[in-house]
Amino acid sequence: METKPPLPPFTRDTAIQKIRMAEDAWNTRDPSRVVLVYTEDTRWRNRAEFPVGREQVRQFLERKWARELDYRLIKELWAFTDNRIAVRFAYEWHDDSGHWYRSYGNENWEFNEQGFMQRRYASINDLPIQESDRKFHWPLGRRPDDHPGLSDLGL
Repeated sequence: METKPPLPPFTRDTAIQKIRMAEDAWNTRDPSRVVLVYTEDTRWRNRAEFPVGREQVRQFLERKWARELDYRLIKELWAFTDNRIAVRFAYEWHDDSGHWYRSYGNENWEFNEQGFMQRRYASINDLPIQESDRKFHWPLGRRPDDHPGLSDLGL
């Protein structure tokens, strides 16, 4: 049976590793790649949307990244236990009119024994920002290892 290490039960180090892997995947903005870490019957709550299953999640992500342009994300560990991880995050993006936003949120993740995420519950708030207030300036893609995290940026 296929697995997605690191596997639960999580330690602090493996929870941080799982979070960075998720951040890296989301920063690709590739829905077909991102959905592969979720169970076939994954259940989500993302704002007011409730996708179920990989296909609905893939469609959701396609819509998201068509609207949220130049998307850059940072995730950080909040808490963990057994097969669950709580994450706080922020991402910056702009719409097709050039208006910039920083979106803040929290996610609660639950994993199966094989390390696939079976539940993801996200609460997110959007803050309009000026382009000059942006803090995430790396080239699109993976955040460089030497780029500050959320706590280092005062977020």
